[in-house]
Amino acid sequence: MNNPTVWLNGELIPLSDAKISVLDRGFLFGDGIYEVVPVYHGKPFRLAQHLDRLERSLAEIRIANPYTRAEWEALFARLSATCAADPHSVYVQVTRGVAPRQHTFPKDVTPTVFGIATPLALPSREKVEQGVGAVTHEDRRWLNCHIKSTSLLGNVLMAQYAADHDVQETIQFRDAMLTEASSSNVWVVKHGAMAAPQRDNRILEGIRYGALEALARECGIPFEERAVSEAEVRDADELLITSATKEVLAVVTLDGKPVGDGKPGPVFRALYAAYQRAKEAL
Repeated sequence: MNNPTVWLNGELIPLSDAKISVLDRGFLFGDGIYEVVPVYHGKPFRLAQHLDRLERSLAEIRIANPYTRAEWEALFARLSATCAADPHSVYVQVTRGVAPRQHTFPKDVTPTVFGIATPLALPSREKVEQGVGAVTHEDRRWLNCHIKSTSLLGNVLMAQYAADHDVQETIQFRDAMLTEASSSNVWVVKHGAMAAPQRDNRILEGIRYGALEALARECGIPFEERAVSEAEVRDADELLITSATKEVLAVVTLDGKPVGDGKPGPVFRALYAAYQRAKEAL
């Protein structure tokens, strides 16, 4: 992977040959969107849902979709074929394109499309079996979190806040209500039932959100999508986080205090096993 093949504006080329103008609005303003799709045994996981979200994000920031659905599917397949690692992930990014620097949208500009496939490092067996730690922080980001934007400074700061405290994630609250973690959705379990915040502009609806909802039904775990208070999070029997790279992990300490009995619980174990079965069924 020292010089992988990447996609840039209609061509597969070596990464070392990929060049983007310093006037690209993705570089200047973070004016773009992205997706990351995990691939197991050569098959993408929930590609249709990822493409749905990609199209929604493009529409939200008014970038003309550069490809048809079939062309996107072909692009993901071509990028996936460049990576022999199993599992791997395919990352694609679309920016508004290259134009003189001004805040308003330029006219007649061609979007920049970049893509790369890289090995996917899944959580270690230790993290799966023993769980991970998290800290909390006020959610100070913008209010369009449902857009999968490349403008990720707020998320970067919260990821670093977790790293500074030697834990996996930062769980955020806005007005004492749960939103999400720096790069994960958060699930609260109490008395065997699971809840997660509403899918609105305050969170990015991770593709694992719909997946975990379906797996909860499969496992007979009650699930409710609703407002979740900070107090409920701190009093939870179990806390789970999900993302493309983390899959499903149990949070066993929060701000240095144990969650429940401080061990991954039965709801986590059931959903983790169901997630692995879903991967194998691709």
